[in-house]
Amino acid sequence: MTKRRIWRIIRNVLLILAGLVAGFLFLFVPWFFSRLGTRGHFHFPDPNDGKTPISYGMKFDWVEFNSPDGIPLKGWYVPAPGEARGTIVYCHGLNRTRIEMLPMAGFGHQLGYNGLLFDFRHQGSSGGKVTTLGYMERFDVIAAVHYALDQQHAAQPVIVWGVSMGASAALLAAAATPDIAAVISDSSFLSLGDTVRHHWRLFFHLPSFPIADEVLYLLAWRGGFWPSDFDLVKAVTRIGDRPILFVALENDRRMPPWIARELYAHAASPQKAIVVLPGQRHGEAFNLDREQYEAAVRQFVMGLTTNTTSP
Repeated sequence: MTKRRIWRIIRNVLLILAGLVAGFLFLFVPWFFSRLGTRGHFHFPDPNDGKTPISYGMKFDWVEFNSPDGIPLKGWYVPAPGEARGTIVYCHGLNRTRIEMLPMAGFGHQLGYNGLLFDFRHQGSSGGKVTTLGYMERFDVIAAVHYALDQQHAAQPVIVWGVSMGASAALLAAAATPDIAAVISDSSFLSLGDTVRHHWRLFFHLPSFPIADEVLYLLAWRGGFWPSDFDLVKAVTRIGDRPILFVALENDRRMPPWIARELYAHAASPQKAIVVLPGQRHGEAFNLDREQYEAAVRQFVMGLTTNTTSP
């Protein structure tokens, strides 16, 4: 066998290996992560797993309602202990369930609000086959609000309180319906594109182009929307003068506090507020500094009630 032939074989082998590596990086990896993000069905362990509102001394009803696209959603309706001052709809984060929001619901109950906790589509006990990180979940939020108002005849104003993915869905929902009077947005992201690229750099220490961009477009394609549609700055702008409380953690590497500050800057309400709490565990602000968090929420909803009930 001549040297020329040997080098030709080596070159062909290297080309095949390079093609396989390129196929793995640019085809399989984006496909895998986009499928994991939309089709994965994982539940992060929660210290409240197995509990219900009864565990917090709250009476409740098991409820079920459908999102506008027909997906069955399951949850708990918790009536206020006396005459309700309003109603809070609680929205959990990605790979969580309504259980994540039980501590917040307990506090809302103490403040005199009805509460509705539910599982998003493709999460917990609800139906659905695809998670869209908050985009289609906005319809679940709207369905929850309408269920509370139409079926439970719940008191207004309606506040939506969301964490992470739930906060993003809450902002998108408020931008779509005036039935939501105010939003508590805890650790929302800025846009789908921003959060995909940010997490790619954070976890893999690699440039976002081109793989993270492929993941982004595949996530949107699987969810049935364009990436540019999923923009929380646009949502906050459309919410107009309705109040929003933005919550962030000082050292949250996944959703840094500059995101909350950026969204706050685009909010038009004179009653908008922002609180940045100490801590770094994403989505755990309420558990990490409950006293300051509760004080911020109490002040926020008191101002909302005063504004709503004033002549």
